[in-house]
Amino acid sequence: MSVLLPLILLSSLIPGIATFFVPEERARLRNTLNLGAALVKTSLVVALLVGVSQGELYEVRVALLPGVEFLLHADAWSLMFISLSSLLWLVTTLYAIGYLAHSRQRSRFFGFFSLCVFSTAGIALSGNLITFLIFYELLTLATYPLVVHKGTPESISAGRKYLAYTLFGGTLFLAGVVWLTAVAGPIEFSATGVLAGRSDLSPTLLQGIFLLLIAGLGVKAALVPLHSWLPASMVAPAPVSALLHAVAVVKAGAFGISRVVYDVYGVEFSAALGVTTPLAIAAAITILYGSTMALFQDGLKRRLAYSTVSQVSYIALGTAIAGPIATIGGIVHLVHQGLMKITLFFCAGNLDETLGITKVSQMNGVGRRMPWTMAAFTIAALGMIGVPPWRDSCRNGTSATAPWKAVPTG
Repeated sequence: MSVLLPLILLSSLIPGIATFFVPEERARLRNTLNLGAALVKTSLVVALLVGVSQGELYEVRVALLPGVEFLLHADAWSLMFISLSSLLWLVTTLYAIGYLAHSRQRSRFFGFFSLCVFSTAGIALSGNLITFLIFYELLTLATYPLVVHKGTPESISAGRKYLAYTLFGGTLFLAGVVWLTAVAGPIEFSATGVLAGRSDLSPTLLQGIFLLLIAGLGVKAALVPLHSWLPASMVAPAPVSALLHAVAVVKAGAFGISRVVYDVYGVEFSAALGVTTPLAIAAAITILYGSTMALFQDGLKRRLAYSTVSQVSYIALGTAIAGPIATIGGIVHLVHQGLMKITLFFCAGNLDETLGITKVSQMNGVGRRMPWTMAAFTIAALGMIGVPPWRDSCRNGTSATAPWKAVPTG
């Protein structure tokens, strides 16, 4: 049954590579290939959900080096992340086909788009830190061509900034992974935390490694002051902006932070080390800063970008607080924010392509000209601020060790 995990990855890797070789004028073939791949991936994820609910254990191990394994594993947390990414990939593919109908280099765009989703799926299914690191860096490389897709001086500049930030973050994360592996051995994700109870390791050493790991992940999660690449990247096409905010990059950072706190260190051990309080402070500062900066942005996509800076840190804050309700709320918000923010960026793309509207100051009366787009925008905006019935709902507490592990995983 574990063959299902490689199939999920291959369902976006193979079509992505094939798309690069599709002639630019063969739009129908390219669209069929990408939509078919998205549908296949979604079907495979549904099969995975059904299998896990029935008690099946999904795991793939491949030895890379002595003591170093490539490990894929499906647990409840990874199922939530990969379900979200596969569903939003399908939706974004449909949107991108129409949005880029008259653009150039569409085969290149959709090829890297699929590779980006391949990397995101790998992050979701990673069973240890080494595998997570591999896909985390692949995500950076796959996303950069999408940021610079337009080829304008502004997009090239934004791409350089994106690459500088994310490669710097990747270097910090790599240092943390190598250091931790050297002192504690191979780190496989565990519901109770791998390092919990390791009295043989220096607390100061573990605090330093935690800082490296969170700083590396905090770049993609857009924690202040590591966030400025995100607003700059809004020069990319709307489907890329949606991908960065709702499907892949910032979600990968937030997902990784939760993995480190709960599955590597263990939440109680993290609190005992005193590392959750600084993380909570950083997340709280990011929330306030992002929301405040959003108010002063006239560019619509930049306003949405600063909103993401704020919103994603609610996930990090819920994790750092370390209570079951706070953590579940953060996890639910990962899904909720993804659905709402992708809708907002789709609407922003419609306004730009149809009416040439890119600024908030230009939106007066736009609801009469594009009522359906603005109806969707309004619903998504109400959802982002938590107006009933679109607000997050999370009333049942579970174990503080890892609340998402309450779902059976075989």
